[in-house]
Amino acid sequence: MDKEIVGRADKIDIPEFGLENIDAKIDTGANRSSIHCSKIEHHIYDGIESITFKIPLVSSHGVNTFYSSDFFKRKIKSSSGHVEERYVINTIVILFGKRIKTTFSLTDRTVMKYPVLLGRKLLAGRFVVDVEQKDLSHKLKKSTNEDSNTIKKP
Repeated sequence: MDKEIVGRADKIDIPEFGLENIDAKIDTGANRSSIHCSKIEHHIYDGIESITFKIPLVSSHGVNTFYSSDFFKRKIKSSSGHVEERYVINTIVILFGKRIKTTFSLTDRTVMKYPVLLGRKLLAGRFVVDVEQKDLSHKLKKSTNEDSNTIKKP
């Protein structure tokens, strides 16, 4: 399988939450991917465990409170070296037009430049990182959209 070249940062889509063109940092030093969120609450609805959380990014649906019953908890070491227990959700991201099933730990990334961090579990076997590049997937998406919107004269 050929690996796609990804730059140091890109824009991703998370269709389950209606999120498009979200800034993401590519981080080979991080094991897992993470997404900035707040107000994480654990609930039981009709006997089904679930969590609600806010992603303070503008979604195409104008909603920033989300729900998932596809989650688990995991102890994760933060970039500062502290181990913390975080909720982790299973979802799909779109990168280079491909739907990739992955996990995101939910954490407060307020002080970070990028709201999303893509780690090794998502990158491994799929991508090679070129730190001199940026937004390769997003540029491909834009050019594909522009090509499909162009009316060709006979």
